[in-house]
Amino acid sequence: MSLFLLTFGLLILIVTAMAIGVIVQKKSMASSCGGLGSVGIDKACDCDDPCDRRKKRLAKEQIWKENQIL
Repeated sequence: MSLFLLTFGLLILIVTAMAIGVIVQKKSMASSCGGLGSVGIDKACDCDDPCDRRKKRLAKEQIWKENQIL
């Protein structure tokens, strides 16, 4: 049981130190890879002609955006 408490305490100490480091640097969190934009892909589905299921979903999204009250 003491090994568990020691490990848990060490884990809490490390997480706290990391949180303090982020707060002190005043930088927002960022991923290391840069996402799809770093490899030249503008969207998740980079197809010229999407499949029928995706076309239906995009049409529904467009209708929803047109009927949105804002």
